[in-house]
Amino acid sequence: MRRKQAINLVKSMDRGPLEFKTRTSEHEGDVMSIARREVITAPQTITIQEAAETMVKNHFRRLPITDPGTGKLKGIVTSMDILDFLGGGDKYKILEEKYQGNFLAAVNESVKEIMTREVFILRDKDSVGDAIANMLKRGVGALPVVDSQDKIVGIVSERDFVTLMAGVLTDEIVEDYMTDHVMFTTPGTRIEGASKIMVRNKLRRVPVVGEERKTPHPEKEKIVGIVTATDIMEFLGENRAFNSNGNAEDVLNTYISDIMEKEVLSTTSRSRLGDICQIMQDKGMGGLPVVHGDELQGIITESDILRAFCV
Repeated sequence: MRRKQAINLVKSMDRGPLEFKTRTSEHEGDVMSIARREVITAPQTITIQEAAETMVKNHFRRLPITDPGTGKLKGIVTSMDILDFLGGGDKYKILEEKYQGNFLAAVNESVKEIMTREVFILRDKDSVGDAIANMLKRGVGALPVVDSQDKIVGIVSERDFVTLMAGVLTDEIVEDYMTDHVMFTTPGTRIEGASKIMVRNKLRRVPVVGEERKTPHPEKEKIVGIVTATDIMEFLGENRAFNSNGNAEDVLNTYISDIMEKEVLSTTSRSRLGDICQIMQDKGMGGLPVVHGDELQGIITESDILRAFCV
């Protein structure tokens, strides 16, 4: 389905028309018709712990960092940055080397130590097409929107496009867009290991599988849960992680079986994309495992759905 067809279908839905051209002024591009304009930001002086807690409280996967005086965008901290810090990548060196593994000391470090400084952006005069093209090209889940003075005026995410598609009746089905080569893990994986899988493979969620199925398809795996970057963030941000003695090893050695979602909402390869988007919107989810029975076949995510707008 072409992007314009999706927009036209959305215009006819009960929630009201989405008139990209008429809802924007001559000074704005139509990207501002779908951008979230009320953006929570934080200064560079906020701690890693405070950033994580802010993101969990507001159900964010990313937090723009701005200069409190000028309002200009200085960087962005994402759930992946925090997972990287937790042991998934190079930012773990802050914890391991600077603080000798003292978790409680490290999480009180300024967020500027782990934030992403080179932020891909959109301008407020850009189009919806610019947003889609840049998100796909850059492989990012959201783009801040800035004005001519580089002040942040909005943010556009993959979830905004899932919202556009929610409930839209189309012939597009999951198997045409899902990822069928799925990176998965097991319940005995520790948080540090799960973080590494996510950071190194740029994944926000990883299915958890149990023992191999002996019949009828021994090559398939039985899904027993799913762990997301948000699950790990909540473990940190809700202070459960701070009940330890401050040693990072105690935190990172927690099994993902203790934090994973065991009641897994899934879909099938023949489901329609519009229906899947509706589920994602209703449940606040960014992806669904694709199963046959209880055997894992693939995964469909917001990133996969974004590609449907370019067909």
